[in-house]
Amino acid sequence: MARNNGTITGVNLDRLKFEVAEELSHFPSNIQSEAQFQQVVDNFKFEVAQELGIPLRQGYNGDITARDAGRIGGKIGGKIGGNMVRRMIQIAEQQLASGRPV
Repeated sequence: MARNNGTITGVNLDRLKFEVAEELSHFPSNIQSEAQFQQVVDNFKFEVAQELGIPLRQGYNGDITARDAGRIGGKIGGKIGGNMVRRMIQIAEQQLASGRPV
């Protein structure tokens, strides 16, 4: 699958993440938009980093280790990430079956 600016062959990854999180009821039910979802995820990311003792800041964080970044992301995206992969595979299979490039 070709990736281009947050999309995989026409699939918006942020939108897909929002849809999967919504299906899993992984976040508060009062979230109505992708922007609200992103704000909740950002807030949660900083809470998790603080709990883990990782010095995460607004803006550039290229100086934190990949291990620490993974610890933050793993706490946030565990269920969402696995379900997103399943959905992306399903989308790719549908595109292949219809003869469209993946």
